[in-house]
Amino acid sequence: MIKLETISKTESARYMGVKGVPSGQVKEILDRLEPVVRERVRPAYVYRKTSVRFTEDGLFLDGINRELSGNDIKKHLTGCTSAVVMAVTLSGEADKFIRQTAVTDIADSLAVDCLCSSAVEQACDIAEKEIFSVVEAPYRTWRFSAGYGDFPLDIQKDLLYFLNANRRIGLTVTENSLLIPSKSVTAIIGISEKPVSHGKKGCESCSMKGNCAFSAIGKTCSEGK
Repeated sequence: MIKLETISKTESARYMGVKGVPSGQVKEILDRLEPVVRERVRPAYVYRKTSVRFTEDGLFLDGINRELSGNDIKKHLTGCTSAVVMAVTLSGEADKFIRQTAVTDIADSLAVDCLCSSAVEQACDIAEKEIFSVVEAPYRTWRFSAGYGDFPLDIQKDLLYFLNANRRIGLTVTENSLLIPSKSVTAIIGISEKPVSHGKKGCESCSMKGNCAFSAIGKTCSEGK
């Protein structure tokens, strides 16, 4: 279980389309709802370390019985001999709270949704820090999620099965490869014995810029789901 001491209101406001430090009504709403969201959500994570194999047939992670297709994930893991697969969720309480507030106040519901988006990214940061306090990684890549670039979303099912995420943290996936609870993230972090430099994280470096599942809903994969 992850404990969030605070949720970034500046990041939450950015998800709401507000640049800079929030003020006025946005600040009032976020100030009021931030501690409630922290009380309601139940951040948790699972992870598993595995070996990376580049073969004539493609890129594979030991324990996952399918190729990791897409040029972007191949570039990302080039030079890596192992990887950590991780999954983070805020639990079903986040989705429940968003639905509840939508019934009574749309502005509150939007704020709760954006606070949760910020919270799950912070939870990922905490999880990654905790993971690599026990997993040796001389050098590592940043988190690479399904749906980023040309790395297909339909790998989600295989990642969750590999992690036994349903039993361990209650994380499942729909037929359309969407995570349930929705405020959840899966990611792969490459580990190398040598320095790795695989480009910047964000839309500007993505081959799918403006034409991916995240941009379609006004978000980026580097900001979390």
